[in-house]
Amino acid sequence: MKQLKELRLGDILLESGYITAYQLEVALEEQKKAGVTLGQQLVQLDFITREERLEAVADQLGMEYVVLEDVQIPPEIVGKLEYGVCAQYHVMPVEEKDGVLHVAMAHPQNVENLDAISFVAGQQVRGLVADEGAIAAAHEKYYGSAMAHLDEMLEKMDMGDMEVVEEFEETADIAKAADSRPVVNLLNQILKIAIKDAASDIHFEPYEDSFRIRYRVDGVLYEIQSPPKSMAPALIARIKIISKLNISEVRLPQDGRIALKVEGRNVDLRVSTVPTKFGESAVLRILDRSVVSLDLHNLRMSEEEMSAFQRIINKPNGIVLVTGPTGAGKTTTLYACLNEINKIDMKIITNEDPIEYNIDGLVQVPINPEVGMTYANSLRATLRQDPDVILIGEIRDKETADIAVESSLTGHLVFSTLHTNDAPSTITRLTDMGVETFLITATLEAVVSQRLVRTICPKCKTNYTPVEEQLMPLGLDPTQLGGSVTFYRGMGCENCRGTGYRGRVALYEILHMVPTVRDLILSEASTQELYQAAVDSGMKTLRQVGIQKIFDGLTTIEEVMNATIQED
Repeated sequence: MKQLKELRLGDILLESGYITAYQLEVALEEQKKAGVTLGQQLVQLDFITREERLEAVADQLGMEYVVLEDVQIPPEIVGKLEYGVCAQYHVMPVEEKDGVLHVAMAHPQNVENLDAISFVAGQQVRGLVADEGAIAAAHEKYYGSAMAHLDEMLEKMDMGDMEVVEEFEETADIAKAADSRPVVNLLNQILKIAIKDAASDIHFEPYEDSFRIRYRVDGVLYEIQSPPKSMAPALIARIKIISKLNISEVRLPQDGRIALKVEGRNVDLRVSTVPTKFGESAVLRILDRSVVSLDLHNLRMSEEEMSAFQRIINKPNGIVLVTGPTGAGKTTTLYACLNEINKIDMKIITNEDPIEYNIDGLVQVPINPEVGMTYANSLRATLRQDPDVILIGEIRDKETADIAVESSLTGHLVFSTLHTNDAPSTITRLTDMGVETFLITATLEAVVSQRLVRTICPKCKTNYTPVEEQLMPLGLDPTQLGGSVTFYRGMGCENCRGTGYRGRVALYEILHMVPTVRDLILSEASTQELYQAAVDSGMKTLRQVGIQKIFDGLTTIEEVMNATIQED
């Protein structure tokens, strides 16, 4: 292999004329916040293409760059490496020259992997730089889908690779079963598929005669082929072992954490187990920062929404609340806001239950009620730490609300969440907690209510003409629209698992505390009166924002209807 060039990637891109010195400076600054490689940051900023980044990486490492989509790999070359090896090292065999096997690598910097691959292949191996997505697509094309390998694994297990009984007399017995190779391999494969498919949760659910495993992708649960019921105890025990939970305790709920490194990125899994009638149920929440953007500029806001957020988050003090149901993306929005103001001259302290993502520059305090570390106690300690900005994971009671108000009145900017249906009803929720109306008007600066809707899959997106019955519930008149709006939907493909959707986007309903709204709060007006006053002052409702996303071609009528179903 050629010797690695001494030039850094940024220098190579400058030398090649792909970027300017100013673009490099901007990318390096943004890279510090995003926690990605320089090449990835340059692509995110649209300063270079993915192909240009890979060509520069290849130049830096003294390797060749291959476009896998343009290569037809012969079966005898594919057979040089098993799928398990390719999946483990994220490689794909491409060709053989003079007895040397050339393999495309998603992570070419890990040159030590070539020794392991060479040992497995039984011949000399040379690395090529290739796009990670193209390698995954090649795996699907030449080896079959990862799901198919899981099905094959389950079929083999069903035929007797392993004997697992439903009742274990000793903890040592289930620990032994949990450490067996079939169980370890099965769980590893389940986790890999879930992370690859950008799932947010994995559900392991025992029933009387079955054991069900489901993934939540873009807010929707999908069932996969599940192992036999007899494997449930061992699989749950395996989850508990690697998340450092007590496998002998099956009568009480437990919470744990698993830290993984997948394809060069860190992924956290939050584990929750509960006892059920037919055994323990487990849910794994996947926290993958590479999937979730914590950059305010990557949340696909409109210019109007971005301007509103910028005004809100740069206020010197006050309370900003983000509301919505569980799973609406409130935490992601708050993290993105904090990231935006995360500067060297700003002291930001968060109080969270649990801490979902570690962010450099933020002092993050975990809530632990079992040892007396409640939100209220944590906030009192936080105020003695001289913060400028405070994040409260959730305002759950009057005590926490009072401290948030006190923090705001003493010159702090406070971010938090509440569970309410829309922005105006947040005022009623605070008064129900016992917060005085004059304190609400003195401290509350803005309320953001949000929902997530699925976005149309870009690979199977097609235009169509909706019928009148579809438009009328949204208040849209086909005769008035004429041909001015093009509607889109996804037809379903491999990229979106046949759903027509891939990814999600947020709808934001932003209530600014304008004088008319403050006056109504002081007069203890009803939620409906507050709602109407907010709309009259310029607030766009969730449904109005959703309709605009439809017009922009991002989502569908059905998604907006489902997300805003409670809106009058």
